[in-house]
Amino acid sequence: MKKNLRTACLCSFLLLMLADIGWAARIKDIATLEGVRENQLVGYGLVVGLNGSGDSDKTQFTVQSLVNMMERLGVTVDRNEVEVDNVAAVIVTASLPPFARAGGTIDVQVSSVGDADSLAGGTLLMTPLNGPDGQVYAVAQGALVVGSLAFGGKAAKVQTNHPTVGRIPGGAIVEKEVGYEFGTGEVLVYRLKTPDFTTLTRMSEAISGRFGGSIVRPVDSGSLRVLIPDDYRGRAVEFVAALEGLDVTPDLAARVVVNEKTGTIVMGEDVRISTVAVSHGNLSLVISEEAQVSQPAPFSQGETTVVPRTNIEVSEKDSELVVLEKGVSIGDVARSLNAIGATPRDLIAIFQAIKAAGALHAELVIL
Repeated sequence: MKKNLRTACLCSFLLLMLADIGWAARIKDIATLEGVRENQLVGYGLVVGLNGSGDSDKTQFTVQSLVNMMERLGVTVDRNEVEVDNVAAVIVTASLPPFARAGGTIDVQVSSVGDADSLAGGTLLMTPLNGPDGQVYAVAQGALVVGSLAFGGKAAKVQTNHPTVGRIPGGAIVEKEVGYEFGTGEVLVYRLKTPDFTTLTRMSEAISGRFGGSIVRPVDSGSLRVLIPDDYRGRAVEFVAALEGLDVTPDLAARVVVNEKTGTIVMGEDVRISTVAVSHGNLSLVISEEAQVSQPAPFSQGETTVVPRTNIEVSEKDSELVVLEKGVSIGDVARSLNAIGATPRDLIAIFQAIKAAGALHAELVIL
């Protein structure tokens, strides 16, 4: 009964969320401007100051990196006597936002690549961050914020969150800018985050109604070319701000997305099915094992033995046959499947079977 109630509440919550799909969205939320994008950065560095939770001596690249760093600092060390318990080799990643200027700061993420147990309390040493072209665009350094802990011994261990990944807010300084001059041309190109001919047409109509139809030309299902009006020449920033504030109602394809790992199901409002009968019976198999001790009589020559005993229980719940009529909406589907007591994982199997039968008129996406 509790499972059915949870399933009904989950479906009701999803229906309330899907009820808002018909609302309009701003152009800035459904499309991006060509050329205005982030750039990925990556670098290799060392985290020091760990309390014995760093890499072991078996991690050779950590030992080599530490020795090389010490030699660059003018300290001569014996490679065979170096211990790296308080040091961890890490990969540092960051996203360089558009229009980032030299001297600005960006957040970085630090991830262990060795066998360190935790990065908590560590400090990242100066790490150059390279772009895809191999050039250095930022330099990262600072104390890590891990937000996790991991303690334990040989017999037990307590861990919360993920202790081998941390962040440094504002931990990298931008050293080089990405060459891009905004507003120098007369044409702007917008790309839909989810390409769709209907959504692009509505976006074109919204821009035409606001600035005039002669400045808009759709290219394909995901691209739209917009000519900067004469009134906004030299004021491209103001034009983009006015354009991206326009409301457009995006059109969504009928789609059912399921995640078998978590039992999550998300269904669009345009999902329809043909007439189909659904029956889902749950077969439950429980196998348990317990130990029975055989104790010999006093003063006998017998030995105490432990004999395992296996218990097997098989049960099958009663199933009902539910008929889903042709063209029913997502709400009807949810109510009908709840009527047979289907859990989220049951619903995944049911939707897969309906799709295989050719009765589900929607794309079934399995994650």
